[in-house]
Amino acid sequence: MGRLGTARREPGSRSGGKQQCHFTPSDTNSQRHKILDWLNHAPLTTLQARQELDIMHPAARVQELREQGHNIVTHWSTDDTGKGKHRVACYVLLLEG
Repeated sequence: MGRLGTARREPGSRSGGKQQCHFTPSDTNSQRHKILDWLNHAPLTTLQARQELDIMHPAARVQELREQGHNIVTHWSTDDTGKGKHRVACYVLLLEG
């Protein structure tokens, strides 16, 4: 498992009794680009980042973008996901005018 990425199992695929996994690259640089592209058009919640961008730890990527000089603010809310109430971050990119 030398590559970074998310594992995806092929249904019914087996090799020597072991399930095969195929990896989709999802390096941190790509994740930062996805978040920044989204933020240039709209705010982004942690749930959206996970579900729509496939970024499991968006807070880390947002922090890295801040360290690169991007002015991103966080607004907090409590959302009911159907499985419970969770504190959810909503990230907003402030553009310099």
